[in-house]
Order: sequence, then structure tokens, then C-alpha cells
Amino acid sequence: MTELDLAGLQRRLAAFAAAREWQPYHTPKNLAAALSVEAAELLEIFQWLTPEEAGRVMADPDTAHQVTDEVADVLAYLLQFCEVTGIDPLVALAEKIDRNELRFPVRGKAPRAEPRTESRPEPRSGSRPAPEDPSRHSSE
Repeated sequence: MTELDLAGLQRRLAAFAAAREWQPYHTPKNLAAALSVEAAELLEIFQWLTPEEAGRVMADPDTAHQVTDEVADVLAYLLQFCEVTGIDPLVALAEKIDRNELRFPVRGKAPRAEPRTESRPEPRSGSRPAPEDPSRHSSE
């Protein structure tokens, strides 16, 4: 029986790579690059579609198969990256959601008299600041 939990899938991926002696190539840099390439292949399927066409992409069996395969590739490389770097992807995601809930609180329906002055974390050196939330600039 196939294991369908994250830890089980990570073990299967590690065993797959070990059987082929690919571990020397599974460095964080290489896995991050492969993840980026696979994410780009997923994006390529949607590249020139309108929003309406993109919403119907899974209705076409051939395209749905392509999307499913690219999602599997992205997840495989992400899980391998997490394994090599010691990141628990479920913990990382839960903590990120916690931070985002604090950073982007739910706004009430009543208009605010003053704009929210939420402090934004300083960008890391060499990185660009996070984009502004466009909903903050909507007329209320």
C-alpha cells in the first residue's frame, strides 16, 4: 500500500533518489532551482489563457493531466528541499499563516477614519520590500 502522508512521501522520494545515487546532486541550491523550473512549467500551461479559460483548465482531460503532473513535480521538489534542509513543511506553513493573520488582520465593515499604520517588517538585505496590499488603497 502506498503511503499518502507527507513523511511517507518524503521517505519514498529519498529512497527513489538513493537507489539512483542522486543524493550528491540534491543540494538545497539544486533542489530550489529544480522547484523553480517545475513551478515555471506549471505557469506555462496558463501563460496566455484568459482568467475564464484558466478557470476551466481542469475540464480538459489532457490539460488536467499536465497540470496534475506539474503540481506533483513542484510538490516532489519542495518535499525533497524540506528534507535536505530540515524544514517541516507543515510547521513552516502553520507558522506562516499565524504571521500573516497578524500582519493582515480582517478589516471590519465600517470604514476607518484613519488609514491603518501597520508596521511592516524590514526587508532582508538584498531583497525587495513586500508589495502593498492593493485592498488597502481601495476607496471605502
